[in-house]
Amino acid sequence: MTRTTPPRPISVEAVFPELASYRGRTTRLHPRPGQPGVRDSHVGGPMLWPDSEPWPVCHEPHPHETEGYVPDEIRSARAAGVRPRSHPWPGADAPGKNGSVPFVGLAQFFRRDIPGLAAGPNGADLVQLFRCPSTHGPYLERRYLLRWRRAAETERAERFLAAPPEVPLLRWEDELPEPCVLHPEQVDTYPWAEDDTLPAPLIALIDAWDDAQAAEHGRDATSYQSDLSIPPGWRVGGYPSWASTGPLTVGCTSCATPMRLLLTAGGDEMDADSHSWMPLEDRDPSLRGKASIRGGRSVTQPTRLRFGRDRDLHVFTCPADPGHPPQWVLS
Repeated sequence: MTRTTPPRPISVEAVFPELASYRGRTTRLHPRPGQPGVRDSHVGGPMLWPDSEPWPVCHEPHPHETEGYVPDEIRSARAAGVRPRSHPWPGADAPGKNGSVPFVGLAQFFRRDIPGLAAGPNGADLVQLFRCPSTHGPYLERRYLLRWRRAAETERAERFLAAPPEVPLLRWEDELPEPCVLHPEQVDTYPWAEDDTLPAPLIALIDAWDDAQAAEHGRDATSYQSDLSIPPGWRVGGYPSWASTGPLTVGCTSCATPMRLLLTAGGDEMDADSHSWMPLEDRDPSLRGKASIRGGRSVTQPTRLRFGRDRDLHVFTCPADPGHPPQWVLS
């Protein structure tokens, strides 16, 4: 099934003609629980990973935990619609004590499936995203890994890894992604309006318009950031959202080139202020607003993942050389 973003409540360029020159395109991925295969673009499904290659592991020290969740029990509990039970953390000989923790495969995207997905180094057209399931250091930092491949070369492997290695326990349920198929859809997007993301006079006009909308329509008012600028959820390209941090300058650590947004991973496909972006196919046409949204958690939190405290994970790459180290920003 396709997914179709409803028309915006207001034509943003009709209200602010100056925004026409800033119009960009983002590809909403619309993940929904399903059974993707190794040759599919997906979140949480099986990776196209040759059996002869070692699975990536995190070798850094990891903190001692007190309890966690068995991955297979998380899967069973989700299927039954209940919460999994926690278990005491294993002893000193458990995986991770000496820094050997397998990464969790979060997603993979083929350029043949995803409009707007930038190419990787040496023409790579398949990108795979991983996360260490543990935190690091006193600030509970996370470690991510981006793996680029040439799809045609990788698909010629004789055998693929049937099941990646897993730790016995995960500290949080939301470390395990739910397998999701994708429904890519390109939509227009406009910059976050704060600091110097747009000219100051234009931001002032947007802020004044938002205030007037709120005064006239109250809680149901349309706002630029929530309804007209950047859609929520998983997406490729377009503009980053800066709800938590405010706009940041992201430069390549190798050559100082301003980096571009490769993709955004979000825990929620909708929050309290962004329900207008929910696709038509996930709505009851006889109802209006948030009340029309059907499908429950399978459409609002389909991947079951969390990034920080309900933030977006922005993955930036260098346009001058995609082989330069990526940057990871939680916002």
